[in-house]
Amino acid sequence: MVTLTINGQTVQVPAGTTILEAAEKAGIKIPTLCYLKDINKIAACRMCVVEVEGSDRLAAACDTPVEEGLVVHTNTPKVRKARRVNMELLLSQHASYCSTCIRSGNCPLQKLANDLNIHEMPYHVHVARGYTDTSTPLVRQASKCIKCMRCVQICEKVQTMGIWDLAGTGSRTTVDVSGNRTLKTSDCTFCGQCVTHCPTGALTARDDTVKVLDALADPEITTVVQIAPAVRVAWAESFGLTGKKAATGKMVAALRRLGFDYVFDTNFSADLTIMEEGSEFLERFTHRDRYHWPMFTSCCPGWVRFIKSQFPHYVDCLSTAKSPQQMFGAVAKTYFAEKIGVDPHRMFVVSIMPCMAKKSECALPTMRDACGDPDVDAVLTTREMDRLFRSDNIQPGDLPEEAFDSPLGTGTGAAVIFGATGGVMDAALRSAYYLVTGENPNPDAFTAVRGNKPWKEAVFSIPGAGEIRVAVVSGLGNTRKLMKALESGQGRYDFVEVMACPGGCAGGGGQPIHDGEELAGKREDALWKLDQKATIRFSHENPEIQSLYQEFLERPLGKKSHHLLHTDHTTWEVVEKGIWLDSN
Repeated sequence: MVTLTINGQTVQVPAGTTILEAAEKAGIKIPTLCYLKDINKIAACRMCVVEVEGSDRLAAACDTPVEEGLVVHTNTPKVRKARRVNMELLLSQHASYCSTCIRSGNCPLQKLANDLNIHEMPYHVHVARGYTDTSTPLVRQASKCIKCMRCVQICEKVQTMGIWDLAGTGSRTTVDVSGNRTLKTSDCTFCGQCVTHCPTGALTARDDTVKVLDALADPEITTVVQIAPAVRVAWAESFGLTGKKAATGKMVAALRRLGFDYVFDTNFSADLTIMEEGSEFLERFTHRDRYHWPMFTSCCPGWVRFIKSQFPHYVDCLSTAKSPQQMFGAVAKTYFAEKIGVDPHRMFVVSIMPCMAKKSECALPTMRDACGDPDVDAVLTTREMDRLFRSDNIQPGDLPEEAFDSPLGTGTGAAVIFGATGGVMDAALRSAYYLVTGENPNPDAFTAVRGNKPWKEAVFSIPGAGEIRVAVVSGLGNTRKLMKALESGQGRYDFVEVMACPGGCAGGGGQPIHDGEELAGKREDALWKLDQKATIRFSHENPEIQSLYQEFLERPLGKKSHHLLHTDHTTWEVVEKGIWLDSN
């Protein structure tokens, strides 16, 4: 152990600990901006500088290791002045239009500038100019970039995509898309992890709220909204709501106040996905020689884009089942439109998702199977939905709870866990067991695929089918390791669930941002608890799914199901325009 003194307080920490970590252990706050624990410790912003006795130079606390007998002062006049000057220099290159910035009120740069009591600028402000491209789900505004390198590090170290890098030299140095590319021409998966870890508004999700508001204002349009599983355990964070104030029913009520004609649950189509994907797996598993193995889930569009660009020889292993979002859109504009007597061309389907990549998925030309129009017309992230509530002065916590509409509003416990890593696999195995044996397994029989471990493996036995080797992975860096294990022969699986974001959809790029906090695990725990409390915990027992097949689809993998609920991943490629286009 190393003993040092910080602000007169004796602290003992293990060797190799940084001054910042030692101060945190002692309950002493040192401000940071570029720092991300275990990811970004480069001392680029110089906000964490401290004074060390015996040294003429200030030390960056985030990357300076402790030494025996070190005496540290965190708030001397010299330190305060340095932090203030460093912040003023950062602001001299930052477009400080806070009142119109999407991160206003939730911006570490803004908060730190206020904390440092900076109310005027002594330097001439010169911000970077750049074209703001809104054709992709990920939007970069160069004028707000402070070159903290967080996006570079999260994309390289966690997601292993290397989309961001330093560009230019000298005073023109900035962060931009690597390899002299644009986002359109890059292999970015639009996972959004760079957005949730950016300390400013330099990286954001494209705002599609105006498109949705226009549809809501049109009396000739029937508006339908679906809410993804992971949204219900995160939406209330932006309002500081907890417990009953954060109930799903209050979110449903708030969406009705916005003007939506029908409010449905993506849990419904998650159950539908299990029926199709589970049936597809059993078809492949019982005819092994006809297929390339393993079979991968296809719910996550970031993962689909990843495999197409990084491991294209495995694309035929993807399940052909569409994601719950897209299945919902196809069913809404056929089955539901027919039920209520509405022209599907006059129906506007909106998704509320924890994900940015869903914005690209709904734009795929292969996702127009219901009536020729996009099956899903617009995708809003959890953050965008919260902004709509605020803009309409809606206080969700004060509203009485309301139920989802029917017949696309009923979901099971198996569906709600789609938002947690391992949830899709768990749900699929529950129904696969039933489809083979005619009996339900214990709904908690597959706990080996649960939990926050980024790469999980298990073997389960289903009577009449045999042993099934499965794997669950979240985060693209972990996914790359799994894919390389498959290529080398070290990994052998039958069924693999992949989610692009660490922790799955609960940690998605469209979820509320809490700087320096990773809340995926907490949100996942909430989803598993919802499953435990659910009256029905098997997708095949969802009564509205049973009615859908009886009245409309007939059977899983049937002709109508294949047309509406499945897709061909080989008919489109990532091309110059940066969106998924038909290769023909």
